[in-house]
Amino acid sequence: QVQLVESGGGLVQAGGSLRLSCAASGRAISPYTMAWFRQAPGKEREFVAAINWSAGRTYYGDSVKGRFTISVDNAKNTVYLQMNSLKPEDTAVYYCTAGRPVLSRVGVDYEYDYWGQGTQVTVSS
Repeated sequence: QVQLVESGGGLVQAGGSLRLSCAASGRAISPYTMAWFRQAPGKEREFVAAINWSAGRTYYGDSVKGRFTISVDNAKNTVYLQMNSLKPEDTAVYYCTAGRPVLSRVGVDYEYDYWGQGTQVTVSS
């Protein structure tokens, strides 16, 4: 079992930045693909970013490419999401997740096994 706890959400103005953290416990996260998804009210859950440390690869949703960066600190068993140039449409609950999806399906939420409780990000215009 992997327990995930997100932090770092909050209210920020458009154009600002936030860094989300996802602290894992129970198991080392290095064997897993770690990802962030988000869900806005009335919308489906959306893939944001993923990182597979062992493969040395990162993946991003089209709406966040060039603005968001995912990273991992294996020593701290923590995943980060640096969010820059935030837009009002980035407003959502952001979820951290861990799993072992095949690399072609890193953007599919049901391929992941463990989920955090989520952290709210609100971007004002």
